Amino acid sequence: MTALLEVQNLHVDLGEFSLRGADLAVEEGAYCCLIGDSGSGKSVLLETVVGGFHPQRGKVMLRGQDVTNWPPERRNLGIVYQDFMLFPHLNVFENIVFGLRRRKFSRSGMEEEVRTIAARVGIENLLYRDIKTLSGGEQQRTSLARALIVRPQVLLLDEAFSALDVASRERMRYLLRELVKDLHVTVLNVTHDMEDVWTLADQVAVLHDGQILQTGKPEDVFSCPQPGFVAEFLGARNILQGTVLTCDKSGLTHISVGQNGLYSTDPASIDDRVQLSVRPEELAVARKQLPITLRNQIPVRIESLERRGPLVLIIGKAAGFSLEAAVTVAGAQEQNLNIGDNVVFAFSANSLRIISRETKHI
Repeated sequence: MTALLEVQNLHVDLGEFSLRGADLAVEEGAYCCLIGDSGSGKSVLLETVVGGFHPQRGKVMLRGQDVTNWPPERRNLGIVYQDFMLFPHLNVFENIVFGLRRRKFSRSGMEEEVRTIAARVGIENLLYRDIKTLSGGEQQRTSLARALIVRPQVLLLDEAFSALDVASRERMRYLLRELVKDLHVTVLNVTHDMEDVWTLADQVAVLHDGQILQTGKPEDVFSCPQPGFVAEFLGARNILQGTVLTCDKSGLTHISVGQNGLYSTDPASIDDRVQLSVRPEELAVARKQLPITLRNQIPVRIESLERRGPLVLIIGKAAGFSLEAAVTVAGAQEQNLNIGDNVVFAFSANSLRIISRETKHI
């Protein structure tokens, strides 16, 4: 499928914040979250797409057309910022209709468009209110309505929910889910909140030092992050080193890790040196061996127990390496787990992901 939005080898030098050959493709109708550490260039990429910055090299493409040199108004993109960027001297109606001023609409036509989009975002009763009297959530809905009323090719969100309280953020996520589905909106969302990724995105891109290091479905990127920055940034735990022993016809890869033999459903070749990862929440903790459906079962000694909200993080020492498991507080209490206990960490072959491999050359 052809990408609706594409940036190709984008170089933008702004001194402290720069892009260095960024590549990204977002298909029509997709919701893409752009994540990365502070200063990685996320907002620079967004502003370059919208036309605020001009790249020294590279292209911005919309529906296969090079728009790199087009002015912002010609690109037909909508953008919503963290601090709303509303006009304080205009009321809600006037802020929303602003984007239509250059369009060929009659006065009655513009009013109908405003009322329609205001109803969609839930502010139809606020149209003649002063901006300064609105709550943060109401201001963000106004900003969203202004961005959507032009029927943009892509909706761009720059940390759009970060100034809102937790309850307002959740309501905005629900609203966006419905709008994306009903209006078939394509979204590029710069965010630092992983809840946005899990509740909204069907694509995630990880940016670091001006380059996009990995992109894909959230479940694929989180379960199999690239080694190095991506794995560290996404909080990957339980990074293990091993050597492939066998690969059978059923799709199981048998790997030697320390003094343990582990199984993964990811493909590899015999004698490959591999780097593995399993997320802590994928590990079951038991006092004894569990059913064979959890093929990987490792005896460990509990070295630490740490309460983290509704979870308990358990560090277990195995033969040659340590693993971290995350279980519910109730689960830990039910088993009466304590430091020094000998238990079993169990997880499926499907949960053990090969995140890098090095083939042995003969």
